[in-house]
Amino acid sequence: MIWLRSSIVLLAFLSLITGIAYPLLVTGISQFLFPYQATGSLIARNGKLVGSELIGQNFTQAIYFHGRPSMTAEKPYNTLSSGGSNLAMTNPALSSKIHQNIIRVRLFNHPGNHPIPIDLIMASGSGLDPHISPEAAEFQAQRVAIARHIPLEVTHNLIQQHLQYPLLGYLGQPIVNVLELNLALDNLDPKGRLRYGAK
Repeated sequence: MIWLRSSIVLLAFLSLITGIAYPLLVTGISQFLFPYQATGSLIARNGKLVGSELIGQNFTQAIYFHGRPSMTAEKPYNTLSSGGSNLAMTNPALSSKIHQNIIRVRLFNHPGNHPIPIDLIMASGSGLDPHISPEAAEFQAQRVAIARHIPLEVTHNLIQQHLQYPLLGYLGQPIVNVLELNLALDNLDPKGRLRYGAK
């Protein structure tokens, strides 16, 4: 019986340390040192929560840049079912989905015969990726400019202003956060200039 009592005591002690004390300590430290990241990197405008810079959104209007397709179950960018489609490259369902994405992108955009950037037709592994490549953003620049009645140069400049470069300059590729780029679009005045105080 001594071994049983020792096991129970050890279980209770480890549960207290690893299940309560350690998570509270890590949460407290992260809240103190990195409050923005620890609360989900949430983005607010005019006191209203508009999203997170870590989670993509399903932008479909012509006046906005569109993100990567999302294959999460039930609805796009569903954080409760993060993941890819798990369809093999030989699966006809995947080929059909890619073909539909190509048609959708071609209908929305008018870039001539330029090839479509791969991230506009293929979902990410998580299904929640909020970023696209600079090439994918530039591919949509003309459509956004026409829909908003602003010079094409304005959309090009916004893309350049919102480029995020890889860590240390070489670990990865430059990316653009779609939500932040679209918020910048909404901060333009009727003449296509950023309003005072807007990023």
